[in-house]
Amino acid sequence: MIYFLKKACLISIIFSQLVFADEPLELFWEDMVPPNYQAPDAPFDHDGSMQQMGLDAPVVESLDGKLVKIPGFVVPLEGNNETTSEFLLVPYFGACIHVPPPPANQIVYVKFSESVPIDNLYDAVWVTGTLTTKGWEGDLATVGYSLLGMSVSPYDG
Repeated sequence: MIYFLKKACLISIIFSQLVFADEPLELFWEDMVPPNYQAPDAPFDHDGSMQQMGLDAPVVESLDGKLVKIPGFVVPLEGNNETTSEFLLVPYFGACIHVPPPPANQIVYVKFSESVPIDNLYDAVWVTGTLTTKGWEGDLATVGYSLLGMSVSPYDG
């Protein structure tokens, strides 16, 4: 009987670790900034400049390779008006389009193997996938993090 209980306990421990191993780490934008890093002040002027400040903003190296879930807004790079396979995830609406991009550690380059639906660019979403500290550089911004996307869902606050 004791042998059976030990086996049952061992099986339940292994099973619970497998179940919880697939849970993504829920990240927020402040989690992606190293402690004691102070972003440079962006000069405010009305000349139409979209220059990004904090191009070399440091990333949190311990997040490399983690399965994460991050909320944000989509700035499409590839796709059409209904789906996208490649986009920038930013912390606030209009970043990189209407206002200058935030520091590099506040932008995530997201790539999906297949296109995913994006219902409304005005709405925040959750993006789940594997995060890396490998940067990306494009016409819109220099980015500190990249993410291999698994899913996109509406942000539920």
